[in-house]
Amino acid sequence: MTKNSLTNLLGVKYPIFQGGMAWVSDASLASAVSEAGGLGIIAAGNAPGEWLYNEIKKAQQLTNKPLGVNIMLLSPHINEIIDVVQNSSVDVVVTGAGNPGPYIKSIQNSNKLVIPVVSSIALAKRLQDKGADAIIAEGMEAGGHIGSVTTMALIPQLVDQVSIPVIAAGGIGDSRGIVAAFALGASGVQLGTRFLVAKECNVHTNYKQKVLSATERSTVITGESTGHPVRTLKNRLAREYNKLEKKGVSKQDLEALGSGKLRLAVIEGDVDFGSPMAGQIAGLVNCEQTVNEIIQELINDIPNILISTEEKLKWQK
Repeated sequence: MTKNSLTNLLGVKYPIFQGGMAWVSDASLASAVSEAGGLGIIAAGNAPGEWLYNEIKKAQQLTNKPLGVNIMLLSPHINEIIDVVQNSSVDVVVTGAGNPGPYIKSIQNSNKLVIPVVSSIALAKRLQDKGADAIIAEGMEAGGHIGSVTTMALIPQLVDQVSIPVIAAGGIGDSRGIVAAFALGASGVQLGTRFLVAKECNVHTNYKQKVLSATERSTVITGESTGHPVRTLKNRLAREYNKLEKKGVSKQDLEALGSGKLRLAVIEGDVDFGSPMAGQIAGLVNCEQTVNEIIQELINDIPNILISTEEKLKWQK
């Protein structure tokens, strides 16, 4: 499970991706994940090219292992971001929030793998035809912007329709989730919420504490009426947002209410009026650890999960 076609493609020890979370996934977190054997990913978000250039440089001073960048295709700085990525020595480009089709070949021509995030089978098939090297299939259990299909339902259907490796994302926070994802046909997994509380993660302490105190019912979806739903931890902002949605407030007013709120939570620690995005798996995250401790726990517990599963299946024999 920890050595397969995906790890060979990426040159990593473990098929574990760290989610590209805007304002969260910086050089510190990404380099720690890569050093621990996974694929660390710097999130460009809406940042300018200069910021991304500096973060890549910092990360590569901390690790010589494979490294990725997540680019948001709707970014106002997308052209300079693409330029920075193409002229860097990062190994993987993960794309989201837009159609990467026009960029795939040019990015690959700079000796990088392109792995789009998708939430539907139709999009996955189109991007495979465009030459994507692998697919991150994200279920609606994930934090941040989400689709409408669960990971459990999405992964087995999607792997039946594409021939490139599929990385499962959404609702995965421990070894049981990893084993389940592989049982569904995935070749790797992506975790975001679990890494939010890593010691190398620079999010505000208030944000980490809100994740650590979460239960299975602590998240809520906002923005469904805008066509861009977001999963976040429940707070005053989310309640106000959903109240205004029910009143039929315009899309523009709702977007204005949400503007800048992720930064408010991540950087300033306002978890009441900011947007502390997290997945439904937050209830499983109960302690702050180093990235290496997280990854080693994820990997080391897999054999016990497999043995336990085999025991439970003996009734079939």
